[in-house]
Amino acid sequence: MAAVSFEAIKKVYPDGTLAIPGLDLDVVDGEFMVLVGPSGCGKTTALRMVAGLEEISGGVLRIGDRVVNHVPSRDRDIAMVFQSYALYPHLTVFENIAFGLRVKKVPKDEIERRVQDAARVLDLEPFLKRKPRALSGGQRQRVAMGRAIVRQPQAFLMDEPLSNLDAKLRVQMRAEIARLQHDLGVTTIYVTHDQVEAMTMGDRVAVMRKGELQQVADPQVLYDRPVNLFVGGFIGSPAMNMVEARLSRSNGHLVATTGSHAITLDEETLATRHAIESYVGHDVILGVRPEDLEDAALAPDTPAHRRLTGTVRLRESLGSEVMVHLEVEAPPALTEDIRELAQDMDAVAIQSLDEDADRTTFVGRFNARSRVREGEVAEVAIDTRTLHFFDPGTGLGIYDTTRPKEDA
Repeated sequence: MAAVSFEAIKKVYPDGTLAIPGLDLDVVDGEFMVLVGPSGCGKTTALRMVAGLEEISGGVLRIGDRVVNHVPSRDRDIAMVFQSYALYPHLTVFENIAFGLRVKKVPKDEIERRVQDAARVLDLEPFLKRKPRALSGGQRQRVAMGRAIVRQPQAFLMDEPLSNLDAKLRVQMRAEIARLQHDLGVTTIYVTHDQVEAMTMGDRVAVMRKGELQQVADPQVLYDRPVNLFVGGFIGSPAMNMVEARLSRSNGHLVATTGSHAITLDEETLATRHAIESYVGHDVILGVRPEDLEDAALAPDTPAHRRLTGTVRLRESLGSEVMVHLEVEAPPALTEDIRELAQDMDAVAIQSLDEDADRTTFVGRFNARSRVREGEVAEVAIDTRTLHFFDPGTGLGIYDTTRPKEDA
């Protein structure tokens, strides 16, 4: 096993396109690191530079203690699992898994042992004599994994390996890959555009945007304390609701006013976001996650100053919960970050919002017992302990750093 280190790694294509301006990232030995971000953010380019499939334009790339900038791919001691599986159709499962070992002239008995071990771990023993065309998508993906495992590399590189599978199989394979990586303890860099995949699999997750690293942290930290608007909006499904708000004081309490709604903040919110005091009298962007909204009829003890009122535009019953889309009288937050996120998510409704719009569609994740109906006006309870606040000028999360002086 080995750590992988990016030190000011840069990628410039021949036509002058700057894909990655300077990436600094340390993947520790045995870690499962996920690179996530919108299409074109540079995550696959970064992975391909580790694999030796893309030339490095600048900086230093280390695998273990060795600088590999100019080391050929075959000599880097890494194994890559592709989106397309890249299996040889004319070879059996056994032959596909063994292929790399045969190329390296590994002794026949050692090949047999490694392939059988991998097949047992991956539940492929009954299929070793079959050709890829006789396998399901999930079985083919396991064969691709087996081919990587038997090489016993210093690091696994995985480029969206589950994107060709159906939803149910993706969930199953997600768990299998995470279990395998944990059992084998091999350093793994996993690229995906699916933030649910990233959150459920990674020891740490690196969020990228336009070739630049936005935040690297364990999944819960990304969710609870996103460093900026982009990370806040990208991490979480459904996405965080974001509106313009103004902070003020009323009767000794801090209040966030958005449109016709005044939301009183509790002490727990202030205790984890000390810098919010410096924004009193100024505008902020207020973020509310769908899971922090509930049908007020199911939370009768929630006071009026911690509720929103909106018209139900869509109700999606998922059995265990209900997704409710409500039109709320509150101005939408429309920064460059938010528009970019909306474009990546094909959120046409957000992209088409007018700068002068005074209503925003909130998505709430309600208890299945909710009886709200489309077309009705509903009251929504807010868990104010988990609200998020961002500086509208810098896009940064408001936690421990006071408001920039230039905005005073």
